[in-house]
Amino acid sequence: MSLRLPLLDADPHAPFPDPRTALREPDGLLAFGGDLHPARLLNAYRHGIFPWYSEGQPILWWSPDPRTVFRSDGVHLSRRFLRTLRTLPWTITADTAFDAVVLGCARSPRADQGGTWIVPAMRAAYAALHRLGHAHSIEIWNGDALVGGLYGVAIGQMLFAESMFSAVSGGSKVALAATAALLREWGWPLLDAQVESPHLLRMGARTTPRDDFLRIVATQVAQPAQPGVWTAAMGVRDIAWLLEANRR
Repeated sequence: MSLRLPLLDADPHAPFPDPRTALREPDGLLAFGGDLHPARLLNAYRHGIFPWYSEGQPILWWSPDPRTVFRSDGVHLSRRFLRTLRTLPWTITADTAFDAVVLGCARSPRADQGGTWIVPAMRAAYAALHRLGHAHSIEIWNGDALVGGLYGVAIGQMLFAESMFSAVSGGSKVALAATAALLREWGWPLLDAQVESPHLLRMGARTTPRDDFLRIVATQVAQPAQPGVWTAAMGVRDIAWLLEANRR
């Protein structure tokens, strides 16, 4: 790996290699090493790059081609699922249980992975970004029970989703749809989903060439949006809000 792949500089403010130089196999592997300092993470996301590695590996940095994205008006919920939603007393909040959402994602089994990539160092790094107002969670509740959630990184008017989970069937779908509905309400056009999967494609995700994605990201991260918590902006919303948003 080290013969072909750049090793990142120890300075967390050092630039990344051009994402267009990433490997074709494995798709999007760009560099390794460095750390998860907030400055490095924010610089990575601004340039369409994200960390993804497992326990025992060096930190690996990726920028796949194509990239998987959702339009904020493009998340699809099936009619059958919408009928089920109408019967649920669930509520939706933001940034009220960030650590619990990240932990739920870390503990969620992945059919295509032997273990979690959300290792303790990753959890600590995103908690630091959360304290800086750049990492956010959307929570789905049934009373006091957390039944699903999603977390990601926001810069400017661009959200880079990292992971989602369900503690109860449908929890992650509602979290994704609620996130997209909130972004659409704010006029943010796109939600990054990183790497395609059959589940994401069924929910409306699209793949876009990396060059196109990087151009969009460069524009969106430069848009005015102050870092900070989203709790007040979201408030406590119910399923009726999400159903109405889904009809628009």
